[in-house]
Amino acid sequence: MPWLLSLAAVLAAALIAGRIAERAAIGDLRRSAAATLALQVAAFRTEIQKQGSLPLALASDPEIAASVGPSPDPALIGRVDERLAEIARASGAAVIYVIRQDGKAVAASNAGEPGSFVGAVYAFRPYFQQALAEGAGRQFALGTVSGRAGLYLSRRVAGPGGRAGVVVVKVEFDAIEEAWRKAGREGAETVMVTDPRGIVLMASEPAWRFGTLQPVPDEERRLVRERLEFGAAPLAPLPLHPAADGYGLVRVGSGALPARLALPLDAAIPGTTWRLHTLTRIGVAVARERVQAQVIAGLAVGLACLGLAEIVGRRRRLRASLAEAAARRSELEERVRARTQALTEANRQLKAEIAERQRTEAERQRLGRELAHAGRLAALGQFAASMAHEINQPLAAIRSYADNAGILIQRERFPEATENLAAVGRLTERIAGLTRQLKGFARKASGRRDPVALDQVVRASLEVVEGRLSGIDLALALPEPSPYVLGEGPRLEQVVVNLVQNALDAVGSVKNPRIAVTVRVTGERAVLEVGDNGGGLPDGGGQVFDAFFTTKANGLGLGLAISRGIVEECGGTLSAGASPEGGALFRVELPLAPAGQGAAA
Repeated sequence: MPWLLSLAAVLAAALIAGRIAERAAIGDLRRSAAATLALQVAAFRTEIQKQGSLPLALASDPEIAASVGPSPDPALIGRVDERLAEIARASGAAVIYVIRQDGKAVAASNAGEPGSFVGAVYAFRPYFQQALAEGAGRQFALGTVSGRAGLYLSRRVAGPGGRAGVVVVKVEFDAIEEAWRKAGREGAETVMVTDPRGIVLMASEPAWRFGTLQPVPDEERRLVRERLEFGAAPLAPLPLHPAADGYGLVRVGSGALPARLALPLDAAIPGTTWRLHTLTRIGVAVARERVQAQVIAGLAVGLACLGLAEIVGRRRRLRASLAEAAARRSELEERVRARTQALTEANRQLKAEIAERQRTEAERQRLGRELAHAGRLAALGQFAASMAHEINQPLAAIRSYADNAGILIQRERFPEATENLAAVGRLTERIAGLTRQLKGFARKASGRRDPVALDQVVRASLEVVEGRLSGIDLALALPEPSPYVLGEGPRLEQVVVNLVQNALDAVGSVKNPRIAVTVRVTGERAVLEVGDNGGGLPDGGGQVFDAFFTTKANGLGLGLAISRGIVEECGGTLSAGASPEGGALFRVELPLAPAGQGAAA
């Protein structure tokens, strides 16, 4: 019965922990997806705003106004065609054209080209009708001539003789859709834009274009066909089905492929009636977190049950032992009373010895429990200190990149901001790798050694500490081609980051700070040296690799000890000495990868 209760407790703890971990993982994913959605909306809104003022400016052009009048001069039409073509090239618009009051196009940026809009009649288009009636209009539809989808922005033009016309700018979003598709291939979100009817106007999945989020009424379908908005598109519902998991997820079906879980989010695009939707793939990350939490909770509860069983068994054995000792003592006392006074004295000595043994046994058990408790606390302290030390470096870099990205976004330097955010993503992946490494810190490393380009290790490490290199004279000497060494790339980056951080701390108070990072090949080994012109090593550097030895006020004394362990696991050596410039010099030697393996890598 106790074993059944223990098994039930283990299973219950595993289920509860898995549910909690799954909820936390999905919550983190939702926050990340919301931030990505906001960026997507801002980028899309910027693209629309870039073209939004162009029709208004063109409507006030006197030559464009004259072109919609009765019998315009052919030379005037030619000048308008050339100007529209030049403006289209400069602004990135797909096409710009001018329509008379009767709906016929009289000038266009693609005049004289195959598929020119000149001569086509657009009186049936809602954007033409809206512009004539209200002064401005917009519509997303397929082109009747080009067959390409785009957003039509129209503006009424006041022509001579009281006649009116319309100037139209067509904006295509091929570049945005291609960026969405590229991100989708790299495992990011599926992105799409819908109109108020739920019809998908553009999407990172080409097959989803002109699909619907909900069924379209027959009357609305008839109007869509009459206006030639989406050609012969069937307006079929998208393969999205609610998942019964309580987290608001959906299952995305892709034909013959198995359905996958995704987190749906959407937001309105300011200045339009459209909404931008993202479907963030759940993937294996949530399942991995759930299984990991279940295993940890099951092991913890199982060990607790085993410990409780051991305590109960020990108490039972102790009671039996004490009962047996009491019975023996009573028997001895009875026999002593029947014997002489000498045996009585011997009996007293025996009872004293038994009491002393009981005290000794109790003290031994107490000391054993305290020793075990101290061991657990020491292991926990080492683990926590290591994690704090190693993660602090990339966190500082992430803070710097995030601040820079905020400034760049305020200055509308979006490509550079995107690069900063991409660097944040890489550093986040690095933190994830560090946590995986720190989880295995108490056990031996995997022992696997692969060819690694040493210059890539150095450059990736300098990226982490880039925020602290301002004002530092950094001498970087990397050979071409880069030597390949046998080791584990992320762990070697951890070593280089630690050495460069120590060098930065050493030159913090130097007038002309200088750090030199050199890579060279010596025989069958690659040598990496990090030197500085700081204050040098204490006592010749004899104790710098000892755990918990540090000269920093806030240091833990673990960085160099961990670094030496990593280098030695990769088959190399880490030593310290004096730099020719007067500071400290750390030298890492690693075995070169065989020629065939280095070329393959």
